[in-house]
Amino acid sequence: MLTFIRADADVHDTARRLLAGDPSGRPAEAVHSLDQVVLRAPLRPGKIIGVGLNYVEHVEESSRSLDTDRELPSRPVLFGKPATAVTGPGQPILHNGDLTRQLDWECELAVVIGRTAFRVSEEDAYDHIFGYSIVNDISARDQRRSGQWFFSKGQDSYAPFGPAVVTADDIADPMNLDLELRVNGVTKQKSNTRHMLFPIARLIADISSGMTLEPGDVIATGSPSGVGAGMVPPEFLVPGDTVEATVEHIGTLTNPVVDAR
Repeated sequence: MLTFIRADADVHDTARRLLAGDPSGRPAEAVHSLDQVVLRAPLRPGKIIGVGLNYVEHVEESSRSLDTDRELPSRPVLFGKPATAVTGPGQPILHNGDLTRQLDWECELAVVIGRTAFRVSEEDAYDHIFGYSIVNDISARDQRRSGQWFFSKGQDSYAPFGPAVVTADDIADPMNLDLELRVNGVTKQKSNTRHMLFPIARLIADISSGMTLEPGDVIATGSPSGVGAGMVPPEFLVPGDTVEATVEHIGTLTNPVVDAR
């Protein structure tokens, strides 16, 4: 997939023609049914840029439960996840009880960059997007270190990603997509991307003001309210749980939680 994203427009146009044409005329290897394959994470990003506090209600619940600022941020709050945190659909989220008792979920729309972006304006931001997917921003809430989130959010399996990348031309309005997250079938998060504090174009412009975004990089655009730390009383993931993150027009990313000790 990363090679395909980096390819030129002619390659992308050829793929569209193959998929849009008469199925009888397609090469046999062009399409496979889901029951014939095992889905993995769509790609290994060069970098994952996480966005914190990007839904107003999540700002409030975070200030109450995670000691973050009560005031709405004036600029996007950014952090990083390493590529080694990525895991695919159906793959386990690792719960190491020696490291955390507060493993939490966050359903997020993922933006997959398609063209190198540096100092991109908001007006041109969408020209640099290849497509959209889902990231479940898993966090060990009790592994913040002097306010820093890298280890809390960057451990192996803490970035479930997938189940697919939907190309930008198939998403009419990424700023109006329903999101939902369920744990063991019970809805915990339910919102819409229109409630983002900083919309996608602003995020790309802000990040690229000082950091080059490359094809295959992923921006996890932030979580709505309903995280486990914000529940009364707090709720956290334990081995045996199943987490389903759904974004409209993209699908559902499902992952079991397993004991990793």
